[in-house]
Amino acid sequence: MTDGRYSDPPSALGRALYGGILAYMALDGFRDNEKRVAIAAEKGVPMPDLLVPFVTGMLFVANCGIVLWRFPRASAGALVVFFLGTTPAIHDFWRLEGSERQANRINFLKNVALLGAAVVFLDAADRERADESRP
Repeated sequence: MTDGRYSDPPSALGRALYGGILAYMALDGFRDNEKRVAIAAEKGVPMPDLLVPFVTGMLFVANCGIVLWRFPRASAGALVVFFLGTTPAIHDFWRLEGSERQANRINFLKNVALLGAAVVFLDAADRERADESRP
């Protein structure tokens, strides 16, 4: 790496911790699909019966891609889209009061941190792709 190249994938342990936990959470989301659909409907998400399982599946597949470092640009890009879409829609703490506001603020901030990690993975995938195209 002294020549400035980034052709090695990010840490396997880091990818396993990040992607493995989020993939597990997606599987758990499928088990709690009805509750998540109800929350999304309450928040005004359009077509929650369709969108909630779709984005949950996207979360699962994208995190498997991160863990295995397969299709890393698509995987990290899907995670960025997931967090940009769901975080402000579901964790809109600024509209809430009391303990519900505090809990949603914490989840909002946690998701912003997870979004940041997804951006780091996207950057790593872009650098890897750029390295592959060099002679």
